[in-house]
Amino acid sequence: MKNPMPLSNAQSSALAVVDSRQAELSDWCATIFNFAEPAWREYRSAEWYVKRLRAEGFSVEEGSGGMPTAFCAEWSNGAGPVIGMYAEYDAVPGNCQAASTRREPREGLGFQAGGHTDPHSGLGIATLGGLLAAKAAMEKHGIKGGLRYTGEPAEKVRGSKPIHAAKGYYDGLAAMLSFHPFYMLPMCNTVRWDTHCGAAYAMVYRFICDAPEGWGSSDGAPIPQSHSAVRAPGANDALMTMYQSSKALREAMLPHQGGWSVSEAILTAGQATADNLPAGLAEIQYMMRVPTVAMAEQITAVLDRNAAASAAMTGCRWERHWVSKSRPGLANHAMANVVWGALQQVGAPVWDEAAKGVARDIQRNLGMVPMEEPFINALTQLVEPQQAEAILRRDLPPSQLNSTSDDYTDMTWHTPTARFYIARPALKAPETGAYPPWVMNALGGIPATIDPMVQTAAKVLACVAIRLLEDEGARDAAMEEFQTRTGGGIGGTTWQPPLCDYDPPIHFRWPEYINTPRGQDWWIPSAVPDA
Repeated sequence: MKNPMPLSNAQSSALAVVDSRQAELSDWCATIFNFAEPAWREYRSAEWYVKRLRAEGFSVEEGSGGMPTAFCAEWSNGAGPVIGMYAEYDAVPGNCQAASTRREPREGLGFQAGGHTDPHSGLGIATLGGLLAAKAAMEKHGIKGGLRYTGEPAEKVRGSKPIHAAKGYYDGLAAMLSFHPFYMLPMCNTVRWDTHCGAAYAMVYRFICDAPEGWGSSDGAPIPQSHSAVRAPGANDALMTMYQSSKALREAMLPHQGGWSVSEAILTAGQATADNLPAGLAEIQYMMRVPTVAMAEQITAVLDRNAAASAAMTGCRWERHWVSKSRPGLANHAMANVVWGALQQVGAPVWDEAAKGVARDIQRNLGMVPMEEPFINALTQLVEPQQAEAILRRDLPPSQLNSTSDDYTDMTWHTPTARFYIARPALKAPETGAYPPWVMNALGGIPATIDPMVQTAAKVLACVAIRLLEDEGARDAAMEEFQTRTGGGIGGTTWQPPLCDYDPPIHFRWPEYINTPRGQDWWIPSAVPDA
């Protein structure tokens, strides 16, 4: 690829802003890391972003798209193109980890509470840093145009972006910038080229046993309506039958390569207060990650049949409620080239001796001999997009166009979009075994180790935003490619419309923090007991 264009004065100003706000970004990242709120329940995190954005001069719509923890912020410096960015801030149940070099939950909680894994805490603050730096440079250099910044809850279940897309929040943008911390090689300090993430469906199957007496006959019971009378097995049995029968999908329908997966999570198992009565309610969520929508539809049909059979066997009725229906991603080489140029200008993250000391302390606490260079070499190297693409394609069938999963893909059908990755801290493999998951989670919360990623990503985002605002030719090339790939843009002959035909799934019993007479706890009890 060509050498990057030299930095403009406005881009240089944006980079200086990121440097000047380094301490703030670090503090903000730690704040969101400690909130660690899971999907659809990111109340404090969303409130924090809304307050911060308003203080920075943005107008903010709270609860955008009917999602209480979503938002849409906008700022304009006059008529002109509008560039989009976004924050994610949801955490993952069962991953509570302090910003510490040993395994320990955050204060007052147990390990089953929420914690940041990717980490979305760093993702969101990096994009906020890039947004604010771009705004400052636009003001200083009189660059016309605007910025739109959406708050995207529930990314772990691909929740908000299909809804925002269907409701038009990405329409009218000149471009969208999508950043994610690196999570697999070779997608580290690079930009996606052709093979973007695939489709994904997620749904909750609900089993209700509201007439257990009608399942069988109680004739012959020694005492009428006694506990020994025939009655329906109930919703718990329906859920377990569904769980067991659907596991066959992994062998019957899914290949062992290509990034296909079907996973499940039990949300609710509503049992009566007496153990000898049938459970009236049980819910299980399924998430499928596949290359195409047709594959998702095929798997859904099998899951529906399994749900119907499970309900019939256990005296229940069943319902399917959508959590997500998202499209596979659409490439845009023009956008990828602009981001790659910015990556070359900014460079890869660098971890200093303080960060290495943190890493060595983790290794020491795991009983390892600390390494002189504990971080993997790839973290400080750039990978050309075409080279990363070639490595990624080695394990994929030629006919497979999309792989792995992330819901930024819905944005790609509404505006030219670039998806890029900046290295997050990751340790070199030990001689035997592997690091426990808490290590990555901790590295994502300790300022010395996560700040280099945040700073680098913020600079790349700011550079790209300013380049697109200043360079009409770059914008036109990206939009022309978008028009070509969609057969005429939104509504074009090869454009895929939003799949979202459901309301935000905010009313389920998603894991969350609760306040009790004992203080704050997790809805799965996780508070540290009194000594």
